[in-house]
Amino acid sequence: MSALSKDNLIGDFWGGLTAVLVALPSAIAYGLAGYVALGPEYVGFAAMTGVIGTVALGLVSPALGGAPRLITAPCAPAAAVLAAIITDMLAGKGFSGPLTPDRILLLLTVVALLSGFLQFLYGALGGGKLIKYIPFPVVSGYLSGVGTIIFVSQIPKLLGLPKGTNPWVGVVTPSLWQYTGIAVGITTIIVMLMAPRITKKLPAPILGLLGGMTVYFSIGLLKPELYELAGNSLLIGPINLDMQTLANSMHSRWDSISQIQFADLAVLIVPALTLSILLSIDTLKTCVVMDALTRSRHRSNQELIAQGVGNFVAALTGGMPGAGTMGATLVNLNSGAKTRFSGVFEGIGALAVLLFLSPLISWVPISALAGILIVVAFRMFDWHSFQLLRQKSTLLDFFVIASVIFVALRFNLIAASGTGIGLAMLLFLREQVRSSVVRRLVQGDHLSSKRNRLPEEKEILATHGVHTTVCEIQGNLFFGTTDQLFTQLEPAIRSCRYLILDMRRVQSVDFTAVHMLEQIEAMLKDRGAHLIFCDLPVHLSTGQDLRTYFAQMGLLRPDELQLFPSLDEALEWVEEKILQENHLLDLNEEVALTLDRVPLLRGFDNQDGTLDLLQSIVEERHCQPGEAVFRQGDEGDELYIIRRGSVRILLPLGEEKFRVLAIFGRGHFIGDMAFLDRGKRSTDAVAEQPTDIYILSRKRFDELTQSHPQLGLKVFLRLAKVLSSRLRFTNAELSAMQNA
Repeated sequence: MSALSKDNLIGDFWGGLTAVLVALPSAIAYGLAGYVALGPEYVGFAAMTGVIGTVALGLVSPALGGAPRLITAPCAPAAAVLAAIITDMLAGKGFSGPLTPDRILLLLTVVALLSGFLQFLYGALGGGKLIKYIPFPVVSGYLSGVGTIIFVSQIPKLLGLPKGTNPWVGVVTPSLWQYTGIAVGITTIIVMLMAPRITKKLPAPILGLLGGMTVYFSIGLLKPELYELAGNSLLIGPINLDMQTLANSMHSRWDSISQIQFADLAVLIVPALTLSILLSIDTLKTCVVMDALTRSRHRSNQELIAQGVGNFVAALTGGMPGAGTMGATLVNLNSGAKTRFSGVFEGIGALAVLLFLSPLISWVPISALAGILIVVAFRMFDWHSFQLLRQKSTLLDFFVIASVIFVALRFNLIAASGTGIGLAMLLFLREQVRSSVVRRLVQGDHLSSKRNRLPEEKEILATHGVHTTVCEIQGNLFFGTTDQLFTQLEPAIRSCRYLILDMRRVQSVDFTAVHMLEQIEAMLKDRGAHLIFCDLPVHLSTGQDLRTYFAQMGLLRPDELQLFPSLDEALEWVEEKILQENHLLDLNEEVALTLDRVPLLRGFDNQDGTLDLLQSIVEERHCQPGEAVFRQGDEGDELYIIRRGSVRILLPLGEEKFRVLAIFGRGHFIGDMAFLDRGKRSTDAVAEQPTDIYILSRKRFDELTQSHPQLGLKVFLRLAKVLSSRLRFTNAELSAMQNA
């Protein structure tokens, strides 16, 4: 169905219309919460910033965004941050002294412009995904802190307390209360909470606002002075707005921006950064919820670009910044919205209210808006976070949430943002330290290279394998995990002769880790032991080249430290060292074995001519390096006995890729499966050096054993014994790997 189809447009129209009914009352309330600290005379101005922000964001962000059906409007985090900035500026924090309201409004415009630019930058640089990785406890602390600040800031408005009264003092001083405002605010709260039970056709904020206004005008029947607009502290008050006034306001704002100096920008960058991050988190959080409901997937980077442009335009037109809002978006979805045009219709609806119905906004009771915000703030607070106190493992997460909330209340959201970033690093360190950097720790008697050894060699390697330790490392080696690694390796460092560090799953290494590895190498060297590295990554996701980095740090010194491309090659080097020390490496490996020296046939009695009989049916073959002895899928029943050289057994993986399964050297045999079952070859066998082979055909062998059955029995018993030994060793390796 086309995005511009009639059905889509009808759904978008009704979705945008109902979204206006949710977004606009909330936006007016947020405007008051954000700007009313400037003084009672700015109440009307504060309300209109919310309306103008709704218009600008509604017309711009949906048209450019990466999340169709998302409704963007002024929001609670923006109100909380702006209120905190105004409070600091009125007190002169960061400036030479208290600032005038006009100067504050100018600086707030710059903060909003910078915030929009930063959001655009986040999206353009691909930061949309990074923002989503901020730990949930930090996000929870932010939002709970914002909710708490809004809740506390609305208590004076709900009770009608005089300006400057401490909210907690005012709560316990009934003589300061205005009971008309209290009745209106409480009615608004009750109606909002009960709205889902009353009807689902009208949004809760609209019902709450209508309930509060009904109570206000009902009381006005008994108190006629409530019907007077001028000087009435319970109402928003007179608003005179036309296109000329709006244009003049925008023009003067643009002219004033030229007065901004570099020193001002330096002070404002932190508030702008805080605002941009909070708005981005709020938007992306809403997008994730919307994805789950619509089974779609938003484009986070594109959406941040759209949010940045929308907030930039809102700031230039005198509106309040905002984000993708949950309530209005859900109403938009439930009302039939299908495309991004629903957001544009919401902006058009807000513009219609701004141009034709703005005088009606004058009659909105402030306490009714306070009631709406109190419900919003209550719902923003993460009450589920208290469940984190039940388990010891989640106490730190609760501490993070509580710390961000405390700093937000005691100081401001800007300080809370710094606290949140610091605690996010703490959470990251905790998770890194929690997860073991040692993935596997195996002794050499339970692990071997892919080069198959003769039985007597395997026996020696099994005996001396306890002096070899293989450690597979994973994750990030940095100052937070080096002690953990050293502690786990310490027993091996004190006892083993060969310590192999498999680095293929390492993601990053810092200088502290390199220094620790140097210490391990020195400790091993003092005992005549060896530190061996294998699989050093050269292209980590961080861009780090470990081989080059280790060389630059002086860790990879020629002739002092062994480095191998793979674990198999490292194990093979260690095995050869052990066999050399035990005088089991055949120095005459270049001499081709005769049949009587083949381990499979060693000990055969030739008095009855057994070996001569076998010699009569075997063929000899010479293979050059890289030449295939056989290929996967080949027909054949031959057993290949390696007289000299070595053969690699390869499993083809397609596209000229393969996996090395084993390496068989002088004295071993291959092709035993086809010799036993006459099936097709399951792997490739390729000579890795000049290789001489005996070929024993099963067909010719069967013909021989018809007249010499004892020969067949002897050969099959030897085959069974060798294959059983191979299988047992493989089982032991798999068990060790599983339990490591």
